[in-house]
Amino acid sequence: MFPELHTRSCFSFLRGSSHPEDLIRRAAELGYTALALPDHMGIYGSARAHHAAKQHNIRALVGTTLELPHSTFGIPHSCQIPVLVQTRQGYQNLTRLLTDLHCNPSSPTWKLDIPCSTLGVLPSHSSGLTALLTPESLPNPTRESLLETAQHLLATFGQNNLYIELTRHHRRGERRLETLLRDLAAHLKLPLLASNAPLFATRQDRLLADAFTCLRHHRTLDDAGTLLEANAERHLKSPRHIEQLFADLPQALLNAHRLADRLDFTLENLGYKFPSYHDPDTNRALTPDQEATLLRQLTLSGANNRYPKLTKKIRDHLDHELTLINRLGFAGYFLIVWEITQFAQSQGILCQGRGSAANSAVCYCLGITAVDPIGGGLLFERFLSENRKSWPDIDIDFPSGDRREAVIQHVFEKYAPRGA
Repeated sequence: MFPELHTRSCFSFLRGSSHPEDLIRRAAELGYTALALPDHMGIYGSARAHHAAKQHNIRALVGTTLELPHSTFGIPHSCQIPVLVQTRQGYQNLTRLLTDLHCNPSSPTWKLDIPCSTLGVLPSHSSGLTALLTPESLPNPTRESLLETAQHLLATFGQNNLYIELTRHHRRGERRLETLLRDLAAHLKLPLLASNAPLFATRQDRLLADAFTCLRHHRTLDDAGTLLEANAERHLKSPRHIEQLFADLPQALLNAHRLADRLDFTLENLGYKFPSYHDPDTNRALTPDQEATLLRQLTLSGANNRYPKLTKKIRDHLDHELTLINRLGFAGYFLIVWEITQFAQSQGILCQGRGSAANSAVCYCLGITAVDPIGGGLLFERFLSENRKSWPDIDIDFPSGDRREAVIQHVFEKYAPRGA
């Protein structure tokens, strides 16, 4: 069945009018196998789409529509380029790129007083990504502006990762623009891609989309004119309908299938790597082996303070915990939590670890918790075991008000702007 690779949800603020869950549900009803939501300047709806897609047994593909100011390519116009994620590396590159765009003072989205790299980083962040040049990518597109933009996108993403998207919404001037895009694809030997570029799940949702358009442009419905959609064609159509619409361009339909097959990444493959612990003297990240060594040293040092005598039972228990922590790669996580509590204690800020973390003797020896789990006969595996697929959860209580805020600011200063 045909995969739709350019859908926008209500997370494209004041552009799309349907929730990700509604789009996924409607796509499943229509028989889609995959749906991509390249929302405007963010992947905000991806998590909700992913969870809904698992329930309906289809694939929710990840992407975004980048709004790139002209400084990105050095060309005299901005452009909007849907970008789809192929691999986990591509997802990492995309999220870093989005951060750069949002932080940059010339960003068309919002301005933050955070120093940030220039938009020249786009070429180095393009690996694992596929870009689409669409009928809406440029304002008032001409043959020259389309060619210039396509050439820059080619240089950035590569010959195999750029597609020319075609849409057919029965609007005035549409055929002329399609001719320009088809000529461009033939000239640069780029594949055509069929899409309906939906903005809403059903025809009835078009009215809400029009209201959002008016809000975005600060107009009333009566004077919005051509800013509004000419019709309700931008709903999620059935695969059969799309195949009939592009019956004269079977290659564009086939390319949609081929591209969907290439997009291996979903949020199921997200994974997570906790930040490495940094040496406070050199500010260099420790290797996993160095983290494990330091955690053992701190734990044994703390054990000498916690226990009157380090018996064989205590040593064996600590060795069991440390071995499992290191095998699961969590040593750096424990060190970071330890550092936060050390900061709080050095400032006279009350803090207390609680919950299942109290089952860990390592947490007790590090001063994160205050209850002896060995003396109390508590089970460490209630807190952490090899069968656990997620990070251990160490909850720490801090007093409300300025004292709590001081800890938050410490974390922000140490890890921000990219890691807090």
